[in-house]
Formats: sequence, structure tokens, C-alpha cells
Amino acid sequence: MAKDTNKTQQTEASPEAFIRSVENATRRADGLRLLDIFASVTNLQPKMWGPSIIGYGRYHYKYDSGREGDFLMTGFSPRKANLVLYIMPGYQDMSEPL
Repeated sequence: MAKDTNKTQQTEASPEAFIRSVENATRRADGLRLLDIFASVTNLQPKMWGPSIIGYGRYHYKYDSGREGDFLMTGFSPRKANLVLYIMPGYQDMSEPL
């Protein structure tokens, strides 16, 4: 089976710089506040996942099909139209956090 690579990968980009570049002032303010809230709740440092998702923690998953990869445990993205929250209930049932 060929290994597919997830489109969304963790990067070294700065979450703070990304938030500060958000054009919409309300979305930018929400993003700055969420940086603090997520860090406080998770006790994890924010990391960029792809160009627009800020994630906290990561976990490894493997499906019965053999496909596997890593993804953020929780996070958010201040998108142009909406603020998106990524909540992964049950991720601990799939694997141990990395």
C-alpha cells in the first residue's frame, strides 16, 4: 500500500506572527485571546499546522487500512469567514500523545 502524506503538517512558522497577520481585527483579537486560553488549558505550546491552523499537542493515529499519520490534538484557525475550533474528543482512545 502506498503511503499517502497528510496535506496538513506541523511547520516551524510562528503562531503569533500568523495571528498578527490576520486582516480582520475581530478575528485577530479572538486569535490572540485563544492563544492564551488554549495554552492555559492544555499546558502545551502552540505550533502551526499548515499555513492557517494553530495546534496544541499531537497524536499518532493508525487506521485498520494501514494509513497512519500525526495530527494536532486540539487547536483553532481564525479563517477569513469564521473562527474554527478543532476539538478531537477521544483522541486518547486512538493512541498516546507524542
